[in-house]
Amino acid sequence: MKPDLGIRPGVIDVMLLIATSIIAFVVAGGMVVPLPRTLFAVAVGGLVLVAVGAVVTRLVQRPDHLRAMQSHQILEIAEGSLAYLRRGLDQETAQAVCGLALQQSDAAAVAITNTSRVLGFAGISEDHHAVGGPIMTRATREAIEMNEHRVLGSREEIGCPRPDCMLRAAIVVPLETGGEAVGTLKFYYTTPRLLNETQVTMVEGLAQLLSTQLELSELERQTELACRMELKALQAQINPHFLFNTINTIAMLIRTDPSTARELLREFASFYRRMLEDNEGPVPLGQELEYALTYLRFEQARFGDRLIVEQEFDGAVLDVPVPAFILQPVVENCVQHGIRPDRPLTIRLSGHGEGRTIRVRISDDGVGISPENLPHVLEAGFGKGLGIALRNVDDRLRGHFALGSGLAVESVYGEGTTVTASIVLPPVAESGV
Repeated sequence: MKPDLGIRPGVIDVMLLIATSIIAFVVAGGMVVPLPRTLFAVAVGGLVLVAVGAVVTRLVQRPDHLRAMQSHQILEIAEGSLAYLRRGLDQETAQAVCGLALQQSDAAAVAITNTSRVLGFAGISEDHHAVGGPIMTRATREAIEMNEHRVLGSREEIGCPRPDCMLRAAIVVPLETGGEAVGTLKFYYTTPRLLNETQVTMVEGLAQLLSTQLELSELERQTELACRMELKALQAQINPHFLFNTINTIAMLIRTDPSTARELLREFASFYRRMLEDNEGPVPLGQELEYALTYLRFEQARFGDRLIVEQEFDGAVLDVPVPAFILQPVVENCVQHGIRPDRPLTIRLSGHGEGRTIRVRISDDGVGISPENLPHVLEAGFGKGLGIALRNVDDRLRGHFALGSGLAVESVYGEGTTVTASIVLPPVAESGV
């Protein structure tokens, strides 16, 4: 650590200005009024010393200044690239990041590659360094294979076949995910004189930040994929069980109440068709509510007076887009795990807005959840059968909406359970006038 001299750069500048002014005044006076030769020589020598002192002071301060600028450049590029790299590494995102890096750095050109092709290139010589073309530089392939940076100090090392290419030096740093090189970040320069430790450190630091962003985007992608696969597994698990019970109910009603049976059959066809559809896109909350209520109508036909359904929703919240299939699994849990043999089960659904937060509550007065199981109902892998439903809904709410979204489960064993889905909407951007 360097010692703290206790003198700020601004104070040094003022001191140098005062000293220079005094000595310059003496020298100028000596040109008008004759002064002793010794005094004049001292004044001139003083000017020289002040000039040398100023240069030395700036050289001492320059490394800190460069480090500060370097950190600022890295953070500016990383912040600007975050929105792009969350989508992964492809030609569109790589080209956008190259443009940002070129604006914020001293490089003549910036390129990003994957393990075999150039994904993005911005700057000098972009007319012949084609995006989408194969990697031409041997050192780039070596950087990927060895997962080590390379510093290229000549046109030959860069390997461009065009004799008029102005790029004469480069820094090549691997981009990593999971400890393996998945591409490179390349900074090009027009002269090897610009290759120094400061530039290499900056490119390495930026590459590390970009690699972290790529890892986070991959983690998000894997999490989303897992949620989709879990949802498909949940639907595949529910379908045969629900199909069997509903068909049996309709079959019994055909003899006792044919008109109700026909109505349920039409509703069931529509309900089942939607269950088999691709449910990855958002749907209005009102549509999700109707889907859950349709399911409960089938269960009421099955259980009769033993199942009571109540619902109360603010009209304003029904148009809010939500992930599909988030209410029906919860109400199915109420029926499957809450029904009592000795008295009716009442399920209440409600939805209200509180500022940017919408809270949907699904409660029942069923058997409840035991105290030992309640803390674990939203944990991965807890439960069996429909036990995965609550965790899946919680994951998708957290992934689609702002911080604070998700499920909360409250239960009193023997009295009932309440599941609250919190949907926190992002702030509305204010448009400028």
